[in-house]
Amino acid sequence: MSNASPRADLVSFGEAVRVWLRVAALSFGGPAGQIAVMHRILVEEKRWVSENRFLHALSYCTLLPGPEAQQLATYIGWLLNGTRGGLAAGGLFILPGVLAIMALSWIYAAFGEVGIVRALFYGLKAAVLAVVLQAVVRLGRKALASRGLVALAAAAFVAIFVLDVPFPLIVAGAALLGYLGARAGLAAFAPAGHGAGAARPGAPGSGYLLDDAFASGAPPDRIAALRVAAVWLVLWLVPVAALVLLLGPGATYAQIATFFSKMAVVTFGGAYAALAYVAQAAVESFGWLRPGEMLDGLGMAETTPGPLIMVLQFVGFMAAFRDPGALPPLLAGTLGGLLATWVTFAPCFLWIFLGAPFVEVLRGNRALAGALRAITAAVVGVILNLAVWFAIHTLFGRVVRMQGFGLSVEAPVLATLDPWAALLSAAAILAMLRFGIGMIPTLAAASAAGLALHWAGRV
Repeated sequence: MSNASPRADLVSFGEAVRVWLRVAALSFGGPAGQIAVMHRILVEEKRWVSENRFLHALSYCTLLPGPEAQQLATYIGWLLNGTRGGLAAGGLFILPGVLAIMALSWIYAAFGEVGIVRALFYGLKAAVLAVVLQAVVRLGRKALASRGLVALAAAAFVAIFVLDVPFPLIVAGAALLGYLGARAGLAAFAPAGHGAGAARPGAPGSGYLLDDAFASGAPPDRIAALRVAAVWLVLWLVPVAALVLLLGPGATYAQIATFFSKMAVVTFGGAYAALAYVAQAAVESFGWLRPGEMLDGLGMAETTPGPLIMVLQFVGFMAAFRDPGALPPLLAGTLGGLLATWVTFAPCFLWIFLGAPFVEVLRGNRALAGALRAITAAVVGVILNLAVWFAIHTLFGRVVRMQGFGLSVEAPVLATLDPWAALLSAAAILAMLRFGIGMIPTLAAASAAGLALHWAGRV
């Protein structure tokens, strides 16, 4: 039995496709909302997966780089229907987002300078600050359970915001610290407490199709694992190598392929952590976007179904649109967006199809759990950096880089504060964090407010 096919289908493939289409259509609200949708449909409604198995799969996916919600769908699809189930679940999960972001990217590129479109995104990106800040608060409550983890998050923020330490080094350092801390028995890095022996709904014999008694197939086959790795590495990296060799490493398409391939390997901690790194690189290193445009793209991703990391398709689209070469700009942008999507998600299938058969060996491993806790704590600091970066570039018309004592920090020119953007952001923060109003209503209201300000001649 191959690594990629656990056994015969547990549900009919046609029914599985219909369910995954439904999951995809409802997958708004970022990773937390998407995981909640899957839990409600797969665990509570369909009773295909027990609580234990769902959490086990989720724990594995959070250890991986990339979007954990899409990988969770791929993993459960693999368990239910083998390789084709994983491909269907993971592919359908991102399909609505691919189509929606591509359509919005076309509109943005073609009409972004039109006053009404600019006003719509003016309100949207002011409210996105509240979304990112809410992510900091929610993740912080779960991840920062001790003073040591709080200190680690603070250190990560200082490292990326003040010292300009690369995000991959922050992740690697946190993982090493957590691994060693757990090996040493430090309480700050102890497992969070949902081990295999925890009493939960979905124990064997509870009526779930995929419960704790389910065996996913024969023991891992190393030869099959090598075949899986070879196939997906070829699908992922051969196009990247071809672009670099044919166009040169400095060409925009080659840069998109190599940069987002690197992101696929180091994006631990979910989409918000990756966006902090991408936003700064796309604006400051490559010059693909203007500062406010990253917020516009994030607003698109927040209000469309699919993984939040789909914003990378918008980044790839705008990069190629602005450097189209001999192609029409919109065609070049379309190809750039699809290229960014491919090199972002192809590795996700590799991680699942290669690693899922070996995942049982991770259960109960305290050292790996400690590394995960440390990474998650560091990610809180990285996401806080994202919120600060977005706030500076949204609320102020001018930003300067202050240097001294070997440090380099972006700082706003206070006199350029935009009072209407500040008011919209404050209102969105109060709506979401104080009054518990949902993300979609808040973003819709902020966009409507942006249009009203435009019609009133204020923006």
